[in-house]
Amino acid sequence: MAVWKWTAYLITPLMMSIALQAQAAEKTLRISSWASPNHGINTTVWPTWGKWVEEATEGRVNVKVEYNMGPPPAQADIVTDGIGDVTWFFHGFKPGRFELTKLPEIPTFDNTLSSEDMSVAYWRTYDKYLKKGREHRGLEVLAVGVHGPGVIITREPVTTFEDLKGKKMRMAGDVMSTIGKRMGVAPVAMPPTKVYEALSQGVVDGAFFTLETLKSFRLNEIAPNVVTFPGGLYRGSFSILMNPDTLDSLSDEDRAAILSVSGEKLSRLFGKMMDDADKAGLEDTLAQNGNVNAASPDMIEQAKTFSEGLQEDWLKTAKKKRISDPQAALDFYQSQVRELGAE
Repeated sequence: MAVWKWTAYLITPLMMSIALQAQAAEKTLRISSWASPNHGINTTVWPTWGKWVEEATEGRVNVKVEYNMGPPPAQADIVTDGIGDVTWFFHGFKPGRFELTKLPEIPTFDNTLSSEDMSVAYWRTYDKYLKKGREHRGLEVLAVGVHGPGVIITREPVTTFEDLKGKKMRMAGDVMSTIGKRMGVAPVAMPPTKVYEALSQGVVDGAFFTLETLKSFRLNEIAPNVVTFPGGLYRGSFSILMNPDTLDSLSDEDRAAILSVSGEKLSRLFGKMMDDADKAGLEDTLAQNGNVNAASPDMIEQAKTFSEGLQEDWLKTAKKKRISDPQAALDFYQSQVRELGAE
């Protein structure tokens, strides 16, 4: 074979490789995700946000989801330490540090509020007021959001709060635990990924959780009894976090591009995902003949008494956290929720 032909055979793959490298992203953001691959955060939020990032940066930045980088409570530290670049974090995993984030967790007993609307209202309130408390120091907050209405999930049917007296119930976060203790249950702190095993082995009798976990964490296989409340017994507060050094390492253009597809836009996406996941969890449980019941009027009135004082406690804490006008922050959040819900 002629020399030029051999040269052609060698050059062609080389040129193709160079061309592919030129098209490859300059930076890949490693996303640490602790839920299973079938969870909405992994099937909806990360792929959608990743597409937004690639489009906004014209392909210079992309994302890669990595699993098992650490347990759920360690996610904020994973990003702070630069082990991962981005993650999602439940604030209840670090009681004492995150106090201002309890605001959207306080029950409203309003069945008209979606997680999408509440997440947008939460972002606007965080951006205007709560970030001044610097609870996320050492982290870049890309978005905040809430999960759906908190429900009671148990192995055995529950018709009154008396049925829960002394029962061991999985909980996470101060608002959830405070309400649980007032009910007379025995709170057991536990990350979501451990609940299925704990329920199946009888370590706990039930869990304060959301409808979406019935499917995404397969809880309806072992605890098919659910009691719902208007607006939920509580909500859960989350943030989507990024390592600030990683963000600063990007060009001004790409940094601005990523922030442009985060904030309110990403918060809305997170909330919408939670709404859709709750619907899927409920449908899956009913399809398996699960026992899903609305709380009785008596239980609802009792639940309201369990949440008394939570708002006042938050106002006092916010003052200590150097929020100059906590009442203005609370009023702003509630007004945003009402306005969004009315649209």
